[in-house]
Amino acid sequence: MTTQAKTVWAIDPSHSEIQFKVKHLVVTTLTGKFERFNATLETINNSFENATITFEADVDSINTNNADRDNHLKSDDFFNAASYPKIKFVSSSFTKSDENTYKLVGDITIRDITKTIELKVEYGGSIVDPWGNTKAGFEINGKISRKDFNLKWNVLTETGGAVVSDEVKLNLNVEMHKQN
Repeated sequence: MTTQAKTVWAIDPSHSEIQFKVKHLVVTTLTGKFERFNATLETINNSFENATITFEADVDSINTNNADRDNHLKSDDFFNAASYPKIKFVSSSFTKSDENTYKLVGDITIRDITKTIELKVEYGGSIVDPWGNTKAGFEINGKISRKDFNLKWNVLTETGGAVVSDEVKLNLNVEMHKQN
């Protein structure tokens, strides 16, 4: 009987970014990020395929480079950080599409609503750093509808366009650190 060794990887927050992008006034793109987050990735026998991934972001750490806007995003018009302080993701599948690309499917919870989403993951490679730590890099992209999560505040411009788009693009650049 073959024993399958489990390997745990933890996100390195100092070498990772959790960003989102939305259209503002239909004509420009606004970028924001979460500054406090945590993630783990568990693999079997050093293969990333079928890995289990969990992720949490602290809503109160949202940063769009505008304190008034950040406070509005933390309010009940959007995330309601006081009642729902975390955004959570738990994978249900992680399958290889080609040599360095994976399809990640899982449940994301924003506020009190959980939806299944699909994300594209590009594996950047693995390396041992100068201190002997094994690191792996990933870029993760996808999109969600903010209205699906009751992030529904909006105002129409005089031409009928939305101040904030419904579509939110997700972009995560993460460096994972092998724990064992």
